[in-house]
Amino acid sequence: MKLFQQMLVAPAALGLLASGANAAELNINGVSDYAASADQVTSVTQFSDVYPTDWAYQALSNLVEQYGCVAGYPNGTFRGNRAMTRYEAAALLNACLDRVTEVTDELRRLVAEFETELAVLSGRVDGLEARVGELEATQFSTTTKLKGVTNWVLGAASYDGQGSNAEAKANGGTSFSYNLALNLETSFTGEDMLYTRLRSGNMNNIYGGNGVGLFAQEYGFNSDKAVVVNRLYYSFPVGEDFTVVGGPVVRMDDMLPVWPSAYPSDMTMDFFTYAGAPGAYNLTLGGGAGVYWQNDDGLSVSTSYISTDGNSSDPNVGGVATDGAGTSATTQIAYAPEGWGVAAAYTYASGAEGGGALYSGNGTTEAVLASLSGNTNSFGLSAWWSPEESGWIPSISTGWGLTNVDDSNVAGVKSATSQSWYVGLEWDNVFLDGNSFGMAFGQPTFITDLDTKNGVDDTVDGAGYAWEFFYKFQVTDNITVTPAVHYLSKPYASQDSDGLNALGGLIKTTFKF
Repeated sequence: MKLFQQMLVAPAALGLLASGANAAELNINGVSDYAASADQVTSVTQFSDVYPTDWAYQALSNLVEQYGCVAGYPNGTFRGNRAMTRYEAAALLNACLDRVTEVTDELRRLVAEFETELAVLSGRVDGLEARVGELEATQFSTTTKLKGVTNWVLGAASYDGQGSNAEAKANGGTSFSYNLALNLETSFTGEDMLYTRLRSGNMNNIYGGNGVGLFAQEYGFNSDKAVVVNRLYYSFPVGEDFTVVGGPVVRMDDMLPVWPSAYPSDMTMDFFTYAGAPGAYNLTLGGGAGVYWQNDDGLSVSTSYISTDGNSSDPNVGGVATDGAGTSATTQIAYAPEGWGVAAAYTYASGAEGGGALYSGNGTTEAVLASLSGNTNSFGLSAWWSPEESGWIPSISTGWGLTNVDDSNVAGVKSATSQSWYVGLEWDNVFLDGNSFGMAFGQPTFITDLDTKNGVDDTVDGAGYAWEFFYKFQVTDNITVTPAVHYLSKPYASQDSDGLNALGGLIKTTFKF
């Protein structure tokens, strides 16, 4: 009789003895029939007196079908409602333990069969542990993450209208340039962050703002190929809802909890980076600090102060909160629940001291000159919305800005008012998943009202329009290729209808690592 049959016979035999049967009454042939029936019981459904509604149905099913250590009686019954003696319980437990022993023996056989392979695997694990230990001992930092990005830009521009020949000679050639940023993110508590950016670039061309400033790209950085510290600041929470940010090299948007746009800034003309309000969102870089409050519902309030020359110890020409400091102070109120948002911002900038009142690539010459010659009060209103799912409906971003300049140092000018606006659209997953198409248009900052010192009010309308179109190919998770086209109806200030216009194109390749 097979060992497994013997295990199945044991409960039946002991059950007969426990019920008072003696040796004479024990039917050996019947027991043999019981054993024979055990080979055929492979499912709990073979028991005529066991039903799915029984409270122990699942447990019995597992013992029969998975472990094979329970059998019934020769007549096809299990007799689950009959009382079990201690002998029967012991026999059942013994049968199940024998089954476990069989499985254990099979595992030992498999271990012996694959002994060589297991030894090789063990050696590899030991080697991996040694390498991990070496990396831990020689790693740069346990608290710092390094994130890098580089942009390669190949592009050119063409010009038409008055002065186009001269402009083509100066800025009409094809250029190939780069921007590289290495970002170090360090956390000491898990909630704070020390942010350091090392940056280098050679975009001393139109995409860096030279020649035609409005062609400048957001990534158009020029350091004469040297590596410089472009960011150095520290942020940490205070309580549950407040965050403090500050450092010797911090930019205005680093201290905002919400950026008021869904339009991508990493591939666009610099004008469209400023949410339509280059005065309110002047992206001033320098030494300063800020604090913001933000709750779980999306409401936030922030305020910040930056001195563009805060590293100077001479209070006459720089420093922090001095008469000579290039000051830029911003306050923003925003409401940004998931998928959409609105924001209002106010910025005071001491343009006369170099406070970054208005980036020169974002306006006409008159508007920039006026903002840099006096103190400015700038306002911005922005709104954005993104669909829940990608499709034919794009994300929409729009913004408007107004800047007032009082007591201008420009000869003959008492005060000036300038405005700007933009609309940006982006479609996700165009043609292929991961690819996107976008466009934006608007008017860079232009003077809408001019109050002269002789009491004569004049309106200067030198405004032009800026357009851009791009398509981003997601080659891999870390590589993108973005062709883009840019058009400027009036790239310079105070042009009449026959003035210069410009068309530019580029191919940007981005590597993230």
